[in-house]
Amino acid sequence: MTENHVGGLWCREVLERLDAYVDGLLEPAELVAVQAHVQGCDQCARFGGAYARVVGALRSQSTETLGEARAERLLARLTAERP
Repeated sequence: MTENHVGGLWCREVLERLDAYVDGLLEPAELVAVQAHVQGCDQCARFGGAYARVVGALRSQSTETLGEARAERLLARLTAERP
């Protein structure tokens, strides 16, 4: 992965904020910087979009549908593979 500096942030800085971005928890200044970066960085736009779709799909499922044990295993694996 190429490290791009766009909108005042490096790709790794955007990745560090991705959870908060998807959850709508960024402060206004951070939100503007992340959005500027994503608009100017194709690789972060693709990755961020894919990440947001996965998170949205997982959130739309209840733990009853997945089963509690399966949901916990999935969460543990996602947490372990997080950069």
